Amino acid sequence: MSLDETTFNHALEDHRRELHVHCYRMLGSFDEAEDALQDALERAWKARESFAGGDGLRAWLYKIATNVCLDGLRAKKRRPPSEGEVPWLQPYPDRLLDEVAPSDEQPDAVIVARETIELTYIAVIQLLPARQRAVLVLRDVLEWSAIDTAEMLDLSVASANSALQRARATLKERLPAHDVERDALTEDEQRLLQGFIATHESGDWSAAAELMREDIRVSMPPNPGVYEGRETLRPLIARAIEMGEWRLVPTRANRLPCAASYLRRPGDTVFRAFKLDVIRAGEGGIAEITTFGSSLFPAFGLPDELADVRQS
Repeated sequence: MSLDETTFNHALEDHRRELHVHCYRMLGSFDEAEDALQDALERAWKARESFAGGDGLRAWLYKIATNVCLDGLRAKKRRPPSEGEVPWLQPYPDRLLDEVAPSDEQPDAVIVARETIELTYIAVIQLLPARQRAVLVLRDVLEWSAIDTAEMLDLSVASANSALQRARATLKERLPAHDVERDALTEDEQRLLQGFIATHESGDWSAAAELMREDIRVSMPPNPGVYEGRETLRPLIARAIEMGEWRLVPTRANRLPCAASYLRRPGDTVFRAFKLDVIRAGEGGIAEITTFGSSLFPAFGLPDELADVRQS
């Protein structure tokens, strides 16, 4: 027997956040995941009479959401980036990851585990063909069986297993090694974040350089190109000083340290939202910084403007 409308609506809300995270992994974009989720929920609502009831609602919703993502990727005709850069990449606020509710079928720790939500992981799986990506997420992130995964994607078990092997090989080749599985920031990550904030606000290049690995890598999606090596960042620091006065607020994205930057340009009276810097620490300092614009400040619960509390 199908669920009544009220119960069905409550069930959709219960799964909303984890389905959004799933769409985000598939698409690599917070905004596109929002659109895909709304489409998936609308499809589920329209098809609710076809749901037979029982314990399979979550799997049924995941199938709809996965197909919405695959349809969207086909419509965009989006090809994996040849150079490994993902121009549509966006960060995911930790405050929303923390809203994923555990269930009997899937503990929240699995759904939002750090090693499968970090920006590097999200960027690398965008290099996979869409169906390989779906198989990888269903098998290795959600820990579904080969049979259930194959059934969801209308594949044979052999085809699903082959896709999984190819996807795992790509990840092994391109992903940096994870030392331990954890969600909380380490003391070193907290130190580097605070140091990044202090040196960005002061414009102290020497102090900033001491926080970085010599082979640091900086990218700025959707802008093409990458800054590689500590010395390539010196002109960026000088340019930032010329732009005006900065105030930075610590936050977290993708289970990584993140700084939200506000800029007060010469002649302005307030600090305005400018960018998000997501930091990946490595042995010896900051290994990678991924810089994004300010469009997702509301999703992070951040204001568009910041008062100059130091002068109040």
